[in-house]
Amino acid sequence: MYKNSRGRPGAVLAAVTVAQFVFALDMSVVNVALPAIRTALGFAPLDLSWVVHVYALTFGGLLLLGGRACDLYGRRRLLVVGLAVFALCSLAGGAAQEPWQLVTARAGQGLGAAAAAPAALAMLTTTFTEGPRRVRALGVWSAANAAGGALGVLAGGLLTEYAGWRWVMLVNLPFVAGALALLPAAGPADRRPARRDRPDVLGAVLATGGVGLLVFGVVRTEARGWTSPATLGTLAAAVALLAAFVVTETRVPVPLLRLGLLRSRWVAGANLLVFLAAAGQFTAFYFVSLHLQLVLGLGAAATGAAFLPFSAGLVAGTVVATRITAARTPRAALVPGALLAATGLAWFARISPDGGFLTDVLGPSVVTSIGTGLVLAPVAAAATTGIAPHEAGLASGLLNSSRQLGGCVGLAALATVAAHRTGAATDPGALDDGYALGLAATAALFVLAAVVAVLVLPRHRPAPGPALGPATGPTTATAVPAENHLEGTPS
Repeated sequence: MYKNSRGRPGAVLAAVTVAQFVFALDMSVVNVALPAIRTALGFAPLDLSWVVHVYALTFGGLLLLGGRACDLYGRRRLLVVGLAVFALCSLAGGAAQEPWQLVTARAGQGLGAAAAAPAALAMLTTTFTEGPRRVRALGVWSAANAAGGALGVLAGGLLTEYAGWRWVMLVNLPFVAGALALLPAAGPADRRPARRDRPDVLGAVLATGGVGLLVFGVVRTEARGWTSPATLGTLAAAVALLAAFVVTETRVPVPLLRLGLLRSRWVAGANLLVFLAAAGQFTAFYFVSLHLQLVLGLGAAATGAAFLPFSAGLVAGTVVATRITAARTPRAALVPGALLAATGLAWFARISPDGGFLTDVLGPSVVTSIGTGLVLAPVAAAATTGIAPHEAGLASGLLNSSRQLGGCVGLAALATVAAHRTGAATDPGALDDGYALGLAATAALFVLAAVVAVLVLPRHRPAPGPALGPATGPTTATAVPAENHLEGTPS
């Protein structure tokens, strides 16, 4: 349906990298500002968490739909629209005067990101042909993703303390403007589809509703617990909708998610692995941030600065992983990376209220971040191995959805585990007992990720041949001929 037109691969990579950086930044930049937001807007204690959770709810719930839409209607078109929505909602959030206004703006940010994030990754994978060039491009993309998540904590602390909490929303605007400014150099706009495939409306409703209820049910466990009737009912409804979605996808001519993709060990293994890794990474950020502020007594800006070694280690690990993956396979970096991250997190689990940054945080930060960096770039390469160009958005949306759901479900589950260990106590020793238990659990998640890499991912790259695609039945697009692929890396 869509054909790649020649443009500048470097411009594509730059635009996609900036876009991914700001989406990752927005996942963490708000966290440190929550106390200031509560004071300024008068949030009720139980409502404050929705500033974070509503973004996860809309982002995670709509990613599959966003990925499919960019295959049907154009990747660049969806990227532009998604970035515009994200920017407008960031501006609205920065101007919010009431709690509901900020929560609504955060929901809009999630909607924009759900459209733009899979479109950005799909543009990358269809611009750079499979092999070392794509691996290097994905390495840059992954480094931006890692740096955005880690630097968001630093930026949130500095902006909150020295400029005001509104700037944690407004900081997105220059990055979005930069990404949009780079797109014209990336090549001509999307061509109109040769034919209009009927979108899978029922599948979109079932998938969005099922994933949304799953996220909603999990994030509410913080207040209601896992065994409450409300939680169990919400999760049961989510399972029912997702089961109906699976049945529907086997019966419609143009499915939202072609289930045959999951028969690929690369796709299935990478999505399971990124779910586990994201659950561990997001949760570790949460517990370490709480340890620094509530136990060691650091302020918002100092807490953000304490994550700088973590940011540097993530980027370093990504660079090393890119070189390993280009020369061998994603599996060669994923296994040692997951085990190294597990080692660092197990070291983190030895935190104590009598420790300090140099004794309890710096060393584990470096080890964990390098291991996590070794995982981030290869998992994106693995998830897009053998994917036909006309399904690049679908694969990208699936990967982003797995990452988002992993982070949300893992954080909610392990925060509940830590809270049960801590109980009602508020003294530093009791708090650290809960945080240490949570960090030990994140180490176990990375060990499971290493097991998935060993048992599920193939040892060798697939032989050159037809990309993964439906064997029979209608197609949603025309595969891009080899000569129309853009090759090269930015200078």
